Amino acid sequence: MKIRTAIYALLSLAFGATALAAEEFQTGLTDLAIIDTDGDRNIQGYLWYPTHQTDGLTREHGNGVWEAISVIRGAGPVSGQHPLVILSHGMFGNARNQAWLAKSLTERGYIVAAIDHPGTSTFQRNADHRRELWERANDITRTIDYIIDASKFSDLIDQDRIYMAGHSLGGFTAVMLAGGRYDVDKTDAYCDADPNQLICKIFGKWDVAKTPKDREMISKDWSDDRITAFAVFDLGGTQTFSVESLAKMNNPMFIIGAPLDISGLDLDVESRALVAALPKNNVTYIEPATLSHFDFLGVCTPQALDILKEEEPDDVFVCERGTDERRMEHDEIAQKVVSFFSDR
Repeated sequence: MKIRTAIYALLSLAFGATALAAEEFQTGLTDLAIIDTDGDRNIQGYLWYPTHQTDGLTREHGNGVWEAISVIRGAGPVSGQHPLVILSHGMFGNARNQAWLAKSLTERGYIVAAIDHPGTSTFQRNADHRRELWERANDITRTIDYIIDASKFSDLIDQDRIYMAGHSLGGFTAVMLAGGRYDVDKTDAYCDADPNQLICKIFGKWDVAKTPKDREMISKDWSDDRITAFAVFDLGGTQTFSVESLAKMNNPMFIIGAPLDISGLDLDVESRALVAALPKNNVTYIEPATLSHFDFLGVCTPQALDILKEEEPDDVFVCERGTDERRMEHDEIAQKVVSFFSDR
């Protein structure tokens, strides 16, 4: 623990020394709608972008539980070339979950997109879409295709600076896109030996990799070499990837583990195991001592706990320490993510 604390302190100093001293912009917002011309996996989401416009501010992506962010819908984007960041939400999350990070990035000149993954999002839980877990990686590839080829932002994207950040199952998705190959035999053996592992229970319930066709599809290489760096937030599913594929991943990876045990994820078989399996010269890893798995979600409103206790008592934990404490965690995480991507 003392070694990890020392490493974290050194990293904090390094990131602080390289933080961007850039102009801050307002955050523009537009909706994303990507039609699946070959099937029924249509994608919806949001695209946030930097703007000089200051009038027309509205509050979006919030409700009684989640704090909204300030955006300007339909604002004119800042001209020039901008780095692109794609966000991937966790299990049964949605495109709004990391809007707080999108705002921090756009204020520093990034264009940011987030989507609802069909099958594993808050409002889309089709069992077939959920079972086809490899499609989450393909969702991100399709989103990049659309933004750089078919959207009105095509000319604004610096295609040499395309990045990705994923939380929880979104972190699993990021590893697939970075070159991690799902190993069906290894996963079967791992879950046979310890079926109570969280990822085994979830993937087993979803019937992931049960049929020969599914086993073939999920084992394919779903990497996207246009993405040049990845931020992975407290992922699940590390043990499903082949050791060989992780050892060959050469993209810079910024990995954050959340040591406060709320979600049931075991860092020793997840974030820490991922760090141990990756090439050492490409990995930056931190474990902020007060960070929990759900601190990567939005800031909770002052009344959130009361609302959840009355309407969703089983979900109260997502907003414990979720207001002022979480806002401070967000500020720290955003600074480090911006610094990480800006150095790539």
